[in-house]
Amino acid sequence: MSQGTDDVRLAVVLVSGGLDSATVLAYALSRGWNCHALSFDYGQRHRSELDAAVRVARTLGASSQRRIRIDFGAIGGSALTDSTIVVPERAAGEAPESNVIPPTYVPARNTVFLAMALGYAEAIGARDLFIGVNAVDYSGYPDCRPAFIQAFENLAQVATRIGVEGGRFKVHAPLIKMSKAEIIRCGIRLGVDYSRTVSCYQADAGGAACGRCDACHLRRQGFQDAGVPDPTRYAPGASNR
Repeated sequence: MSQGTDDVRLAVVLVSGGLDSATVLAYALSRGWNCHALSFDYGQRHRSELDAAVRVARTLGASSQRRIRIDFGAIGGSALTDSTIVVPERAAGEAPESNVIPPTYVPARNTVFLAMALGYAEAIGARDLFIGVNAVDYSGYPDCRPAFIQAFENLAQVATRIGVEGGRFKVHAPLIKMSKAEIIRCGIRLGVDYSRTVSCYQADAGGAACGRCDACHLRRQGFQDAGVPDPTRYAPGASNR
C-alpha cells in the first residue's frame, strides 16, 4: 500500500488516451488510489491521442494530469515515430503475422515510460505505478509481458533511494491476462466512456480512426466479442467492419 501525505494512497498511472489505459485509470480509482495521470508526447504520428489522454484523466477524476516530452523520433526504428516506415494495414478478418514483432513496436518505449513514472512517483511520495499492458492482445510487443513487468519492479528496488532504504514499489498491470473483450466489459462496469478514447495508430487530427491498422482491428474485435456497440469514430471512407 502506498503512503502519501496523511496516509493517502498515491499512484502514478500511465494514460496514453487509448482504451486500455483509460480502463486502468478507472480501475485504480475504483480501488481507492489518488491517481496522478502521466502521458508522453514522444513524437508519435498524431496528437489526437494526447488530447484523448487529457479528456480521459479529467472525466474519470484523476487528481492531476501531466505530459512529458520525449523525442523517440530521434531514435527511430518504429512506424509510430518515423513517417518513412509504413503502418501495417490489413483487411477485415485477416490475421496478423504470428510470432513477428510488428514495425509499430517503439524500441524500449514502456521501459522509458515506466522509468519516468518511477521518478515521478518517488518525487511525490507514491509507491504504486499502473500501466495498461496486455499480454493476450498485445500485438507481439516484448514490453507488454509479465516478465517485463516483474523485471522492472525488481529494478525499481535497486535504482531508487526509496528502494535501497527499504521501501518497495509495485507495478500494477491489472489487464495483462485479460482479453480485449474482458477489458471492455471491465471498463464499462467502471463507467469508462470509450468514445472519448483514441487507439488508432494513424488517427486523424480529430481522433477519427483509420479502421485498418492492427490497433483498430483489435479494438473493433474486442467490442464485437464483448457484445457491446463500438463507439469508435472512424474517418470518412474508413471501414468499421
